[in-house]
Amino acid sequence: MKPRFGLQARFLALVGVTFLVVVCLLFLLLRKERQQQDAVEAQSLEAMHDMAMETLRLRGEGITAQLADRLANPLYYFDLETIGQIIQGTRRQPDVSYVLVFDPQGRVVHDGSADITGYGQNMPDPLAPAAVAANGVRSQWSAHVLDVSAPILVGQHRLGGVRVGYSLDGIRKYEIDTRERLHERLSESSERHLAWVLALLLTLAAASLLGAWLLQRNLVWPIRQLARAAGEIEAGNYVAGRIESARRDEVGNLIRAFTRMHDSIVRQNRDVRRMAYSDSLTGLTNRLGFRESLGERIAALSGGSGQLALAFADIDDFKRINDTLGHEAGDEVIRQYAQRIQRVVERWGGPDTLLARFGGDEFVILVQGSNVRATVRRLAEALIEDFRGPIALHGRRAFLGTSIGISLFPEDAGDAVELMKRGDIAMYQAKRAGKNCYRFYSRAMDEQAAQRLRLEDDLRGAWERGELQVLYQPICRVSDRAVVGAEALLRWEHPERGTIPTPQFISVAERTDLIGELGPRVLRQACNAVAGWRVPSGRPAPFVSVNVSSRQLRDGDLTEQVAACLRESGLPASRLHLELTETALLRDVGLAADLLSRLHKTGVNIWLDDFGTGFSGLSHLRRVPVDGVKIDRSFVADVETDADDLALTTAIIAMARSLGIQAVAEGVETEGQFELLRERGCDLAQGYWLGYPVTAEEFARLLG
Repeated sequence: MKPRFGLQARFLALVGVTFLVVVCLLFLLLRKERQQQDAVEAQSLEAMHDMAMETLRLRGEGITAQLADRLANPLYYFDLETIGQIIQGTRRQPDVSYVLVFDPQGRVVHDGSADITGYGQNMPDPLAPAAVAANGVRSQWSAHVLDVSAPILVGQHRLGGVRVGYSLDGIRKYEIDTRERLHERLSESSERHLAWVLALLLTLAAASLLGAWLLQRNLVWPIRQLARAAGEIEAGNYVAGRIESARRDEVGNLIRAFTRMHDSIVRQNRDVRRMAYSDSLTGLTNRLGFRESLGERIAALSGGSGQLALAFADIDDFKRINDTLGHEAGDEVIRQYAQRIQRVVERWGGPDTLLARFGGDEFVILVQGSNVRATVRRLAEALIEDFRGPIALHGRRAFLGTSIGISLFPEDAGDAVELMKRGDIAMYQAKRAGKNCYRFYSRAMDEQAAQRLRLEDDLRGAWERGELQVLYQPICRVSDRAVVGAEALLRWEHPERGTIPTPQFISVAERTDLIGELGPRVLRQACNAVAGWRVPSGRPAPFVSVNVSSRQLRDGDLTEQVAACLRESGLPASRLHLELTETALLRDVGLAADLLSRLHKTGVNIWLDDFGTGFSGLSHLRRVPVDGVKIDRSFVADVETDADDLALTTAIIAMARSLGIQAVAEGVETEGQFELLRERGCDLAQGYWLGYPVTAEEFARLLG
């Protein structure tokens, strides 16, 4: 008799129960697997989307920052052709929608087109205001474009900005294709493994369990590994995000495809970082890379006993190279000086020293160690000594010094921004001290810088507020003390601080664009005033001398300004004398000679002011049309007591007479000085002993 529930039945029952359990387990497993696949797909797509967007943003910021640096000089000189040539290369890139160069008010200067269709128009898009107001590289997103903007600066002066728009259509198409391919591969893989699982269900429960284990090992684990790798890549950990596989199936292909994508992203990220953090001209670290390194080092030293020093090195009179020999020569100077600085840094700086180029002719050196003050002092002295040597440039020898400002951490500042700011202040103090020297930052410099800023702010609008006044100091003929002309002198009566010394506010105006506004105004007012002066019959009409700044010479429109003032006032050209200093002449003798020759041909007289203090010599006097030289007041002051000053003054008068030009002495304050000048044949003189500066009305009465 067979048992009602024998071993076979039990086996079948066990198999059936096992089969049902396996089916249930496989059902749950397949459901969990599907959820994991969906999660992997979503995470992978999200990671690829974020990486693509971040890569585009980094690339855009790097390219836009480089464009801003390259556009600084062309925009400064308003060279539209060069601006167009620079931005066309970027505009031709396949994913670039537009490239716009704009002025500080947001008006389009160049859009890369041949006819600049948008020139002078305000940028109407909603991203424009933030781009115009940006103080650094700024990225903005809209539905269809990534807009990257950067300000264009010369030193601290903002000339405008540049915007580059990258189309997002390519990224969206890539994401759609990737989503479809990934979904298709995962679906195919799921279908194949489902068939395989169904085949295993026909075997014993052990085979089902083995199949489940194999499924887990061969599919779920690799997918989870891919998901973890995608997460590491998303977090920027590219080393942990790389996986390898020797499998030759679909999963192996997927892993290898993922690995190739990972390697491509790493290369692009490396290229973008190199572009973003390196200076294209010298190969040194750029401003962005230096700030990042400085921030990391300060963070590592916070709370410890380590020290840092920043040395800001700026090449003295570098602009003269660009103005006289061109920007290619200027780039060659930057490359050669970068090599010089690098050699000095390698010798004196130590292993942790970092050299960077901040742009233009400014380099920054980061020194780290236990006694950074002594190290950076030796480094600065070595740089100054090295920069005294000439540089070979296009068959010429150029001598350019360097001004270095030094700030210390944590002594001078506790964060990167303040440390760089105070190093910059110290560098400008070195320039004010005579250049080709170094200065350590001190607290007093902050107050001096603040005073200069307040003075600059007050000077803006001072003319409109009636605080500035043009006075006229008599110029007399030495032979008979007759008043033959006047020098126009600008005076500032501040409502709170009283009379501001002229050299103090003129130096502020020279460093900013204010001299470009004040110079033409003084010239126009002086011409109008002199044109209205009347003298008794038989006496020659008086002339007026007006000082011309080096900025007015460099701007190149002085001839047009003079012609307009003479035309408006009706003043004859022969009654206008323009004064320029030897320093202004020395900055570019060729430019000054050409400009002054054109002025001289109109009948305007040219005087060389502060003669004897600028080391210009006779060679420059032969090249520049000069009608007279003004003997500096420092020589006249001691002619009665100092034999050297008397000899020098006598020599200048004799030289002027031999060249057929006038000798004018300024700063005459005693009768003895005047008599000595008359004995030696000086032509004209001015000073408090002969007459104080007065208003135009008072001078008119003086003539009558």
